[in-house]
Amino acid sequence: MAKYEACILGLQAAIDFKVKELEVFGDSMLTIFQTLGQWKTKDAKLVPYHEYLEELAENFEKISFTYTPRIKNQFADALATLASMVSITKENLIEPLEIEIAKGPAHCDAIETTDEQPWYENIKHFLQTGQYPTFANQRDKKTLRRLAAHYFLSGE
Repeated sequence: MAKYEACILGLQAAIDFKVKELEVFGDSMLTIFQTLGQWKTKDAKLVPYHEYLEELAENFEKISFTYTPRIKNQFADALATLASMVSITKENLIEPLEIEIAKGPAHCDAIETTDEQPWYENIKHFLQTGQYPTFANQRDKKTLRRLAAHYFLSGE
């Protein structure tokens, strides 16, 4: 039952986070193979868990369940064991991390350049060659390195 409950809690969390595609890995052959329909759920105590798990799975556009033997899942198993040993009290309570999603409009400023090169030409050249423009001073070079860190060349 505990493995079913853990899987159910994981699916509920994924639903809360509006996950559309999910890969579930578990070391419980019973839970995974019953969910995949390869084994029948004979134990009457597990039937409600199994049915609820299937109901939750319908909330995803794509979901897969994969059995992973515990021997191949040692790091996750060790992490779970370690987490179960931690005693959370008011003194060491960890506040949840709040992530804010900005839904406001994005703003774009159109800047016309005087030459024929696109605005990103110096960044692209720096990423391709690692060389600075000939006119660049120390401040320009620092700015170019900072800007280039936010880009990568795809397919070039």
